[in-house]
Amino acid sequence: MSRAFVFPGQGAQTIGMGQALAAAYPAAMAVFQEVDEALGEKLSSLIWDGDIADLTLTANAQPALMATSLAALRAMEAEGVAITDASFVAGHSLGEYSALAASGALTIADAARLLRIRGQAMQAAVPVGQGAMAALLGLDFATVTDVAAEAAQGQVCQAANDNDPAQVVVSGHKDAVERAVEIAKARGARRAMLLPVSAPFHCTLMQPAADRMADALADVALQAPKVALVANVRAQAVSDPEDIRKLLIAQVTGSVRWRESVAWMADQGVAEFWEIGAGKALSGMIKRIAKGAETRNFGTPEDVASLRTP
Repeated sequence: MSRAFVFPGQGAQTIGMGQALAAAYPAAMAVFQEVDEALGEKLSSLIWDGDIADLTLTANAQPALMATSLAALRAMEAEGVAITDASFVAGHSLGEYSALAASGALTIADAARLLRIRGQAMQAAVPVGQGAMAALLGLDFATVTDVAAEAAQGQVCQAANDNDPAQVVVSGHKDAVERAVEIAKARGARRAMLLPVSAPFHCTLMQPAADRMADALADVALQAPKVALVANVRAQAVSDPEDIRKLLIAQVTGSVRWRESVAWMADQGVAEFWEIGAGKALSGMIKRIAKGAETRNFGTPEDVASLRTP
């Protein structure tokens, strides 16, 4: 049975995530220590004992979620799982960096530093209060694209995350996104609501952040991943390091094509998706995209211990 390892994005963060894994597996603890060292601060203390409002800040949440995913993977490796047991790796937005670190394309330290820069740059790209994102439920991607175009009225409003057949997120100027919410409701959306995010991710307003990431990525060594990455903006597998570098830059302003990515993997014969790290949001999306696909979650010592052969 072909398998994919998938890595969660922002929104999955919780205080205490990964702490039990770090206590149970020295290799998991080593990941948090490596991230702390790379950033020159005790991010692990914030993750385990901090305030959720501080952890949710983009510049903290991004490296924290990567650290938790890689800690879970190291614990899984201690139980005999290898990254090459997967046919593909993929991650949702920042999760793409976790996938690249998991597959050996990036070091954990470089992934942590890049995500800190990415988080700061995305936050700085648009003044607080000028941008927004909204989830539109019950409408397909084509309809949401039409809704966003109608709502724009000279401002930016774009389909940012194509999460599953009935969940698309729009991003852009706050006024335009609020208009999109009302238009979506009129078009029959089951729900349409603003999201509690601090910036309008994955739209053209993020161009300053994309420029900053181009500079940051130029200084980082990227290796060919041991397992092909299914990239957010391409929704197909990629292995060439220079392709990956370009796609990571494009990803800052581009749509996260998660629905298409999962469907593409299913078409390649992937029948099992293992979500590695905090939360279970991706598993829910995957079940709505690839009917009949099996999902497993690995975020706790109990999850990882289930890998042991009886």
